[in-house]
Formats: sequence, structure tokens, C-alpha cells
Amino acid sequence: MPELAAAVPPSGEAKDDMPAMSFLEHLEELRRRIIYSLIAVAVGFFACWAYAEKIYGIMQAPIMTALHNNGLAEKLVYLNPTEPFNLYLKVAALAGLFVASPFVLYQVWLFISPGLYRNEKRYVFPFMFSTVALFLAGGIFGYKIVYPAALDFLINYGKQFQPMITIGEYTDLFLTIIIGLGVIFELPILVFFLSLMGVVTAGFMWKNLRYAILVIFIIAAIITPTTDILNMCIFAAPMIGLYALSIGIAWLVHPTARRARREKQGK
Repeated sequence: MPELAAAVPPSGEAKDDMPAMSFLEHLEELRRRIIYSLIAVAVGFFACWAYAEKIYGIMQAPIMTALHNNGLAEKLVYLNPTEPFNLYLKVAALAGLFVASPFVLYQVWLFISPGLYRNEKRYVFPFMFSTVALFLAGGIFGYKIVYPAALDFLINYGKQFQPMITIGEYTDLFLTIIIGLGVIFELPILVFFLSLMGVVTAGFMWKNLRYAILVIFIIAAIITPTTDILNMCIFAAPMIGLYALSIGIAWLVHPTARRARREKQGK
């Protein structure tokens, strides 16, 4: 069981200093933030619609390179006349969501910030920057390293056959890998908030390191598109590094650790 600890307010600051909101006020605030976020995503969608074809050209570059390296026709296919149009709609929507993500994250922060102490609200800009930066790092890692290696292995393994890769199947695989790695790279952010609330501690994470590594390799085996050990290890290695980074983050922000450091400094 993780070591649970109630969040300790900073010295000189009480919970009474935080604004109180009723349940209905919370719902109204949530509705407002959702509406603002949807408007931002819609604006991002229309801004990206004109570039959907170019964006998809970037998305399909890894498969084109893998097909070229194996001497195969560099062309994807579709089975339904509406599929290309629907594909560009999906691409524009996802690109619009990504473009609007800083604003959406800011709306998330505005919703949760009334429940934080004043000194904790200073994390707003580090939270937004770190969230976007870690997601980008995960996506770039997948796009530049993991995905090309997996595609090259898969295409080479079946090069005696003529591939008929549809744009829908390829896009689903691409999004699974890239978005999956982007979300996985958000682990330090998750641990930051769990530690801030006293749900997990650095000691608990360190003691359960072996189980965490086991879970990491299970997750890597699930999301890896190939069956070889090398690609699974390529997925698992950054996840283990992120877990180690998260232990340090937990030690820095956990209420018990903060209180112990304050008491030590006071002596």
C-alpha cells in the first residue's frame, strides 16, 4: 500500500485563504471551461484544414521510406471513395486539437487552481510547458526512432508479398504509436500531481521499482507493433528513464518530504 499523507499547507497559509465554491458553481465553471476549449479546438480545426494534405504527407513519410528501402511501390491505397475525405477530417481535427492544446491545458488549470494553495498556483506555466514539451518529446521519439524501426522490420519481414496498406489502417497504427508514446511521456506530470496530493511517495515508488519495470515491459509489449525484443526494449527504455525521473519529482514535491526539509532547515 502506498504511504498516504495529507497535503500539508505551507506555513502561514490556511485552507480558508482558498475561494470556496458550491457544487453548482463547480459545474458551471466546468461547463464554461469545456465550452472555451471546444471553441479553441474548432478554431484550430479550421486553421489546419487547409494544411491537412501536407500534414498527412509528414505522417506517411515513415512508411514511404520503409517501402522505398525494400524496393516496393511507395503508395497507400483506400477502399472507399469517402475514405480520403474522412481521413483529412480526422487529420485536421487532431492537428487542431494539438494546436489548441496550450489553451485547453490552461482551461484545465483554471478549473483545478481554486483547489490549490496560493504557492502551488505558481506551477501553472511549468505545468503547461512541461505537459506540451513531454508530449512532443514522446511523439518525436516515436516518429524518429520507434516507428521507422518498427515499419522497416515489418515491411522487410513480409517483403515477399505485395503490400496493400490502406490509408485508414496506416493512420490508426501511426496514431496509436505516436499518441501512445506522447501520453506515456506524461508520466512525470501525473506523478507530480499525485505526489502533491500525497497519494504516492518517492519511497513507495523506489520500493516497487521491480514491479514498475515489469509493468513497463508489459505496456511496451502491448503497444509495440512488432514481436521482436529489440523494439520492445526501445519502447521500454525511455519509460524506465521517465519512472526514475518521476521518483525524483515525487521526492521534491511530496508534502512529507517538504515538511521534513523545512524542519531540518529550521534547526
